[in-house]
Amino acid sequence: MAAFTLSLFAAGIPSEFAVFSTVCQSVCTGGQLSSAGLYALRELGLSLNFYATYAVVLDVVFAAVYTTVAVVIFWRKTDERMALLASFALLTFGTANFPDTINALAAEHPSLWWPVALLNFLGAASFGLFLYLFPDGRFVPDWTRWVALAWIAWQLPKYWFPGWASSDLNSWPGWLAVAVWAVALGTVVFAQVYRYQRISNAARRQQIKWVVFGISLAVLTFLGIAVALSAFAPAPTSPGTLAAILVGYAFIYAGMLLIPLSIGVAILRQHLWDIDLIINRTLVYGALTASIVLAYALVVGGLGELLQIRGNLIVSLLATGLAAVIFQPLRYRLQRGVNHLIYGERAEPYTVLSRLGSRLRIHAGP
Repeated sequence: MAAFTLSLFAAGIPSEFAVFSTVCQSVCTGGQLSSAGLYALRELGLSLNFYATYAVVLDVVFAAVYTTVAVVIFWRKTDERMALLASFALLTFGTANFPDTINALAAEHPSLWWPVALLNFLGAASFGLFLYLFPDGRFVPDWTRWVALAWIAWQLPKYWFPGWASSDLNSWPGWLAVAVWAVALGTVVFAQVYRYQRISNAARRQQIKWVVFGISLAVLTFLGIAVALSAFAPAPTSPGTLAAILVGYAFIYAGMLLIPLSIGVAILRQHLWDIDLIINRTLVYGALTASIVLAYALVVGGLGELLQIRGNLIVSLLATGLAAVIFQPLRYRLQRGVNHLIYGERAEPYTVLSRLGSRLRIHAGP
C-alpha cells in the first residue's frame, strides 16, 4: 500500500504542476489563478512557473515529512498494532488526503479515479480511527466505537459517490457544517479526556498530551489563518492579497506538520522532553502575543476613528508604548494562570504550606 500510494503521488506531481501553471477562465478551483491573480503575481515580480513550483513544493515537503515519520514509526515499532495504525494513517493522510497531488492526477487520468478515491477514504478513515484509539488501541468509552463507525460510514459517499450532495459538508449551510464538525471533534476530545482522567497511567498520559498538543496547535493554526485569509484576502486579486495568501499557506502547511512530529514523539520519544513545560510556554506566549496584538489594534483603530487619522506615527508610537508597558505585568499574570491550570496548587508551594499550617493549627487546638 505504501509503494502504491507513493507511486501515485510521484506520478501526480507533473499533473499538479500543470494545474497551477494554467490560468482558469471561469470558476477557479484547486488554487488556480484567475486573470486578475496572474496580474497580481506579475505585479509582485513573480512568474506563473514560480507560483506552480511554490504550490507543488509545499505539497511535496508536506508528504515527505508525513512519510518519513510514518516510515520511522513502522521501522521502530513493527510489533505494536497502534504504531502500525499511526504509520498507515500518517502515510495516507500525508500523501492522499491533504495534498491535491493525486487528485490532480485523477483529474488528468479518469481511469485512476477509483484507486485515488480508495486512498482518500483510507486516509480519512484510518486517521479518524487513530484519534479514537490512541494510545492503547481500545475504544474508551465503549460507545465511541459506534460514533467512529458512523463517522467512517458518513465518509463513504463523499469519496465513492461524490454526486450525493448530502455527503458533502461544503454544500451545507455554514452553521450546520460547523455544528457537524464540532460534534465529531467533540466526541474525540471527550474520548481522550475520559481516557486521560480515568484509565491512563503516567506514560499513557504523556503520550496523550503530545498528540493532543500537536493536533490542537495545528488545527488552531489552520483555522486562524484560514479565517484571517477569508476575511482580509478572500481572492488573490491584488499584489497584497496574493502575497498574504502565499505566506498564509506556508504557515498553514508548517502548522500541519506539527501533527506527524507530535505523533512521532509520542510513540517513539515521549520521555525525552517535558511536554508540560512546552505546553506551558506555548499557552503563555501564545496568549501574550494575541493580547499584545489585540491591544495594539484596538489602540490604533480606536484613536484612528476618534481622531479621524490613518497611519499617524504618533498613534503607532502610543500603541507601541502601551504594549511595552503592559507586557511584563500581563506576562506575569498569564504565567500564574497557566501554572495554576497545569500544575494546580503545586505551582504555589507557599500557598499550599500556609494552608497546611492553618489546618494543623485548627486540628491541634489551643
